[in-house]
Amino acid sequence: MNYKTQNIQNQYINRFLSITKNKYSISIIGVVITLIILINFIVQVVLGQLYVPNFSSVPSVDFFDLKNYEGLSDGWQHEERVLFCVPLRDAAAHLPMFFGHMKNLTYPHNLIDLSFLVSDSSDDTMEVLKQNLKDIQTDSNKAMRFGEIEIFEKDFGQVIGQGFSDRHGFEAQGPRRKLMARARNWLWTVSVKPYHSWVYWRDADVETVPPTILEDLMHHGKDVIVPNVWRPLPDWLGNQQPYDLNSWQESEGGLQLAKTLGEDAVIVEGYVEYATWRPHLAYLRDPYGDPEVEMDLDGIGGVSILARAKVFKTGAGFPAFSFEKHAETEAFGKLCKRMGYSVAGLPHYVIWHIYEPSSDDLKHMEWMAKEEARQLEESKLKQFYDKIWSEGFEDVREDWKNDRINIFKNTDTNKIKNVKVDWSDADNFQYKSPLGKDKDKVLAAFDPSS
Repeated sequence: MNYKTQNIQNQYINRFLSITKNKYSISIIGVVITLIILINFIVQVVLGQLYVPNFSSVPSVDFFDLKNYEGLSDGWQHEERVLFCVPLRDAAAHLPMFFGHMKNLTYPHNLIDLSFLVSDSSDDTMEVLKQNLKDIQTDSNKAMRFGEIEIFEKDFGQVIGQGFSDRHGFEAQGPRRKLMARARNWLWTVSVKPYHSWVYWRDADVETVPPTILEDLMHHGKDVIVPNVWRPLPDWLGNQQPYDLNSWQESEGGLQLAKTLGEDAVIVEGYVEYATWRPHLAYLRDPYGDPEVEMDLDGIGGVSILARAKVFKTGAGFPAFSFEKHAETEAFGKLCKRMGYSVAGLPHYVIWHIYEPSSDDLKHMEWMAKEEARQLEESKLKQFYDKIWSEGFEDVREDWKNDRINIFKNTDTNKIKNVKVDWSDADNFQYKSPLGKDKDKVLAAFDPSS
């Protein structure tokens, strides 16, 4: 070993000995620094002064701390923003009613952002939508105006008609719901922003809804929640009826049915082809029940859905394929349960969908109209014949009493003989032929027309 190598080794040994001598002081310094950092962190947590990066001086950079947009049960008191999603198709006739409900909402309008998707429409939905938005956003009362508004237009090739029987026919359900899922996914993916705490889905053809719908659903604190949905009916159909049967709890019958179906099959509720025996939210309604009562759900309907925005931000969506043998909103409910989110419905809290007559209803209404016309015509004929009868066969018995006095006033009725006929032997009367003995002769033929 040469002198240079020996010198380097001595230097390392001396440095190690120096560190060993001072290790006690170094440990004390490390503990002190750690305590200072820990105490500073605790103070910042207590005072809410954790470090937040400041990008105000950096152009075109926005910073969002997503823990501030979790979705509180009293979000309206914390100025939480709600994204209001509305898919539209041939909805021009319903939009005036829809915006009438929007004006009545009690949730602060400036905290509600609107997002519309117009697709596969053949009417003037877009023009009517723009006009209604212009009217409400230029209202003299600024409290009526909403926050940010976005309108998207995209067709998805939906060819199924908008009539009640078209949309609710059994054969149409699977393909229709998969297309609707695509539309919903397209809408929320381009609409949900980092600052949204809640997402609310609503159909445009809801006829009656409480103005406090957002607060009423939100205060339950569920990740996903739906109301009960019914619809009014004409008196001859029973006055009212459950509308949305897509909100339900899973059953053993439903699970067994799913095992028998193909990979792409979609189970739909309310059809004899798929008997699942599931408890439906709609059928558990009590008109006098407590509207606060909750029911855990697996599948949900899409007429009215309130969900925390984080449900979508963490990856949940509306399956446009067969997910556990369901699609769209029902599959969305199952997916959310799979992801550990709470899904609930309110059996006694009801909103009302418009009445749309089915093909059978229309046929029955046509028959009713014809029957009403027939009965009216029959009534007119009866009145006519009653008039003819009363004039042609007038009861003159009262008149005869008066006329009889005048006729017989100069007649001595005492001289009128009473004619008595003895009919006692009438049954024994023997008929004799006028031909007598000439029984082979016949009477000559007589034709009065000759």
